[in-house]
Amino acid sequence: MTQEPLQSALPLLSLLVWLPIIGGFITLALGEGRANAARWFATGIAAVTLLLCVPMLTGFDMATPAMQLVEDHAWIPAFDIRYHLGVDGISAALIALTAFTSVLVLIGAWGVDKRVSQYYACFLILEGLMVGVFAALDAMLFYVFFEAMLIPMFIIIGVWGGPRRVFASVKFFLYTFLGSLFMLVALIYLYMKGGSWQLADLYQLQLTASEQMWIFFAFLVAFAVKVPMFPVHTWLPDAHVEAPTAGSVILAAIMLKIGGYGFLRFVLPIVPDAGAEWAWLVIALSLVAIIYVGLVALAQDDMKKLVAYSSISHMGFVTLGTFIAFGLVRDYGNLDGARLGLQGAMVQMVSHGFISAAMFTCIGVLYDRMHTRRIKDYGGVANVMPWFAVFYVLFAMANAGLPGTSGFVGEFMVIIASFQKHPMIAFAAATTLVLGAGYTLWLVKRVLWGDVANENVAKLRDINPREVFVLGAFAAGTLLIGIWPKPLTDLMEPSIANLAMQIAASKL
Repeated sequence: MTQEPLQSALPLLSLLVWLPIIGGFITLALGEGRANAARWFATGIAAVTLLLCVPMLTGFDMATPAMQLVEDHAWIPAFDIRYHLGVDGISAALIALTAFTSVLVLIGAWGVDKRVSQYYACFLILEGLMVGVFAALDAMLFYVFFEAMLIPMFIIIGVWGGPRRVFASVKFFLYTFLGSLFMLVALIYLYMKGGSWQLADLYQLQLTASEQMWIFFAFLVAFAVKVPMFPVHTWLPDAHVEAPTAGSVILAAIMLKIGGYGFLRFVLPIVPDAGAEWAWLVIALSLVAIIYVGLVALAQDDMKKLVAYSSISHMGFVTLGTFIAFGLVRDYGNLDGARLGLQGAMVQMVSHGFISAAMFTCIGVLYDRMHTRRIKDYGGVANVMPWFAVFYVLFAMANAGLPGTSGFVGEFMVIIASFQKHPMIAFAAATTLVLGAGYTLWLVKRVLWGDVANENVAKLRDINPREVFVLGAFAAGTLLIGIWPKPLTDLMEPSIANLAMQIAASKL
């Protein structure tokens, strides 16, 4: 099945990008006097956006790595900058994850009563900009979306965040903005050398070893901050702790994935030789994130901070799987192992989207009721919130990498690929199974189990139907990928195989 009939009938990607953005501005125009109308309208727009992902996925040709649903129009002709959109298996999976998570975030945020229309507008606009990042095939268009999405998240943290929200929002903005300036310099250099902003042209551009090295480190800084990798990860715990629940969910589920996506879309195909030469550095930093940041998570007394550090540790598998592919291809000619590592990285990105979003949602459920995230303020919650405890334990087990959940699949694939490079790398990565179980089970023990700790816990009421729906949807995604990951891996396989071939080909 090919995409041409669908493509000619409907500019599907433009709808996925601009429907939430335009819907966001209409929501903003509804004003504060019509908060309920803003909630319904914004949620409806997000639901329609999710429905638009259905023809994108059902009409997708899984036999080719070529970009599909392509839209290409002149934008700034003087510099040959084009409005150029398209999707392959990698971006289609991430766009669907974005639309799915956005709907659940807006449904889960119905309890917000401060500047409701502005709150919902920010999330809709952010959704459209994130879809634009995943769909852009013009490097400058990618950069515009990449930078623009900082604005709504900056506002979300700064306006609806906790007591230190201004500090957290400024730190978030400065880290990510300064990192992306390096990417802008690299993109301008590539344009000056090749005369094109189109990713397909940049992939064909011949670069010397020195040029590749400088461009590699420019991209590394930009995307490492976004993932975030050790040691540029310190903005994330502050941002998570101060952000409202919905902000934390989007930040963990989608925005962190943009860093991993940038490595796959820019670093691997454009500078494959520098990537191979410096892969050891990224692998080392990934292992530090997996082990050291996992140990840091053990020491936290704030639930949100613990899950934030857990996110950094688990995202280490994304960069590990991505860069282990270089060693497998260049050192051993092992294309199958490289594909396994890249597939594991992508499955981990999607899986982490479900699990981290669910964990932050669970913390938000408790915070809405008791207005504290300190672990010591809880205890025995399962006695008064049994249905909540069921979901909480499921997501905690998934976070620890329990087989049968999505948290196991991606990490297992990356560990197997790492073993083919060197058993010690796999051993170091596998320590996350111990550390993850340690901080996650200890969190569950202190929050859920035992006798009711105090009067505040005794007064807690169990989750309502809206919360059941949101947590149930995340649970379905977590279990589906854990039990049956084949549809996801089949969707991405041609693009992953093509990526492995690109990193195998030297530009020198």
